[in-house]
Amino acid sequence: MPLAPCPICQKPVPPRPENTSQPFCSRRCRAVDLGRWLGEEYRVPDRQAEQQEDELPSDGETRRHDA
Repeated sequence: MPLAPCPICQKPVPPRPENTSQPFCSRRCRAVDLGRWLGEEYRVPDRQAEQQEDELPSDGETRRHDA
């Protein structure tokens, strides 16, 4: 069975008993990934925000709020 590639450096990743950093090949690649999350290079989409944006009126429309 071929080894899966590391998501950071693409090197083969040894299985978990041999590698405590899995799914990364090393602690370094694991730290690089964490740094990317903390630096907001990765983002999880916010479905609620997308739905709210879809409900906003277009530029030509105005919203009326009757009290």
